[in-house]
Amino acid sequence: MITTVTVTTITALGGTGIAGVLGAAAVIMLIVFLSIKELAGAGTSEVSERISSFATLPIVPLLIAFAIIVAVKVIEIIA
Repeated sequence: MITTVTVTTITALGGTGIAGVLGAAAVIMLIVFLSIKELAGAGTSEVSERISSFATLPIVPLLIAFAIIVAVKVIEIIA
């Protein structure tokens, strides 16, 4: 199993480049933090409100990274 994961990782890095992998990781993390914020925001306890508040912090930089990724992809398609 480790060999399969290693080969897949190396193939992904070689095919899309490190920027593509980091971009994909940023998008996945954005989805994770948005999900955490939404699920914690549905609760009424103090702990869930605190988790929702803490999950808000990384969302803004990840949204900026997502906007840059989308802008670059649109420019690549247009050019």
